Amino acid sequence: MSLLPKTTADFGSTEYWNSFFRKRGKQAFEWYGEYPELCGHLHKYIKPKDELLVVGCGNSKLSMDLYDVGFKKITNIDISPVVIKQMQDANRTTRPEMTWNQMDATAMSFPNESYSVVLDKGTLDALFTDNTEPVVTTVRKYFSEIARVLRTGGRYVCVSLLQEHILREIVDHFPAHHFMLRIVRCAEAGLKQPENDDSSSLVVFAVVATKFKALPMRVLELCLAGDQMERVQRPEELIAAIASAQKAAMVCNGLARGSIAGMAEVSLDLFHPAEKQIPRYTIHVLDKAPSRGSGKYAAFIVPQGRETEWLFATPAGRQKLQQSANFDRLAVVTMHRGQRYEDLETVKDELGESVKSLAPAGITGAIPYLSIGAEVGRRETIHAGHSALSGEYVVEEIIGDNGKLLRRLIFLANQSVVQSEATLRMSRVRGSRAPQKVVDPGYLACQHHLYMTIGVQLAVKLAEGNTQAVTPVAIIGLGGGGLCTFVRECLKTTTITAIEIDEEIERVAVKYFGLKLDDRLRVVIDDGVHFLATEVARSARYGALLFDVDSKDPTVGMSCPPAAFIESDVLANARKLVGAEGLFVLNLVCRNDGLREATVQRLKHAFRYVLSYKLDEDVNEVFYCTDNEHLRDATSWQEQLRTAADDVNRLARKEKLTREPELVDLSDFVSALKM
Repeated sequence: MSLLPKTTADFGSTEYWNSFFRKRGKQAFEWYGEYPELCGHLHKYIKPKDELLVVGCGNSKLSMDLYDVGFKKITNIDISPVVIKQMQDANRTTRPEMTWNQMDATAMSFPNESYSVVLDKGTLDALFTDNTEPVVTTVRKYFSEIARVLRTGGRYVCVSLLQEHILREIVDHFPAHHFMLRIVRCAEAGLKQPENDDSSSLVVFAVVATKFKALPMRVLELCLAGDQMERVQRPEELIAAIASAQKAAMVCNGLARGSIAGMAEVSLDLFHPAEKQIPRYTIHVLDKAPSRGSGKYAAFIVPQGRETEWLFATPAGRQKLQQSANFDRLAVVTMHRGQRYEDLETVKDELGESVKSLAPAGITGAIPYLSIGAEVGRRETIHAGHSALSGEYVVEEIIGDNGKLLRRLIFLANQSVVQSEATLRMSRVRGSRAPQKVVDPGYLACQHHLYMTIGVQLAVKLAEGNTQAVTPVAIIGLGGGGLCTFVRECLKTTTITAIEIDEEIERVAVKYFGLKLDDRLRVVIDDGVHFLATEVARSARYGALLFDVDSKDPTVGMSCPPAAFIESDVLANARKLVGAEGLFVLNLVCRNDGLREATVQRLKHAFRYVLSYKLDEDVNEVFYCTDNEHLRDATSWQEQLRTAADDVNRLARKEKLTREPELVDLSDFVSALKM
């Protein structure tokens, strides 16, 4: 520890290095890995016939190892006369053809074009301590000298940590001076920990700058994993990719050195080297306080199609998963759309090194992999499209629990949320010989839709004394149309107007989610707030009005509905549209207690009677609001909603929408209602 410099400026001084090598004596100091970790890369760019100049050689064994495997034409230089004398004495008889010279790499005495390769292992990093003017001037003299002593077609091979100021100078300088620039990550060298335990993991790179007389265009290449070389168009792309690799290594190093128990989980995206746009995997790492669990560390692979489930899609869900798995550290791995996965064993092989890099210190042996079953799951995109309002989206099919085939609408801007979901079954369709996939109208992906349906049935019961044969219902928010379809098929005495701001979503609902438009169900393309005002202006009336619309603003603590829908004037319009007899039903998803309380107060200001039902497993809360005097107290509410829920259970069975004895547990539902 005492041999480390006190300030980074020391790295550039002759005095520092003389002192360093005197103290260290004959023991080699390998900053960025040794020959075994670097040879796989070096042998690609240095051949035995090359005349090789090693600049800032120090007492590294790298020159000696290269000599011993057949590289005989090696000249070594260093600014420190102490180390040069040491290396001359050590190699005089065993490596007689190798030469050692005390020389300043920024002012070399070699003739022009003397060498085919200049090898630099950490010397640039030692020179380039900061980006002050004197240091930058020295570095540019160094680069100029390298260009001078290299032959055309020769390579400057520099092993470096590539701090940002160093990388930017390399990217600016070499392409501008007719060098082709290639940067390769030396993963094996990075795995070798430095001697001081408090430092971060080293991310080691090999810079290969090839000299040409002239280049018609700038050539930048990058390889961060494997052997896949990528041509990069813009310097900023290259800089950003290297910064990302360095940050990931820092995170892995931190995870290896300590626990994040009690802190937020750490998430990393893993990319295939040839595909930088779409992550191949995302890994969420969670820690809990050391316990007497079944083990220290495991990885859990989430099957395709299951990643949107609460248990895997949310931090709280993943914490519950970790508790159930009973490991001190759990890496939860999800797979991404747009990628193909052969099988679970292939996925494990791909993840092997990455999962190992996230292990806590002291883990040895095989890391256990957990999953649901032995398959990677199935996910098939049957349609991809673009919405002017919501961006790119996909309609995909996945295999769910018990082999159930599910069809989902996913907005790619928020891939962890299923916008709409339907179950499919095989059925014979008129005009078709073979069974076809058809949407099951009785499937409700969102549990709150069932309780909103109960609200519609309550409105139907309240309107039975009126002369109307049917109860008009308005639903703000269409999505895939699951709620509209269920209400239409279950409650036959209703007509439904669905209001959807995005006409693309209407097309998707009709084509892929079984939405049927006729005299009982129509869709109006309009902004919901504007629709309400227009309907009030024409004195329209609805027996039930439902708000089931998502917010697109993730910064607000309320994801449903958008803030505009709970403004006082909008709720006043809702009150006018249902009149003194009808029912307003709101689906509220709010994680902010203060915002929820403010919403409740606005509802109570707009309606005389307000009741809520909080779903157990979801964050959804359904509010029933009315001015109807038949619902003036808690007992009336409970009796009326019990009857409505019982009606929904009975009608769903009658219309063959379910095989369950009852969709709603009446006792649990009624007891959970709050006035």
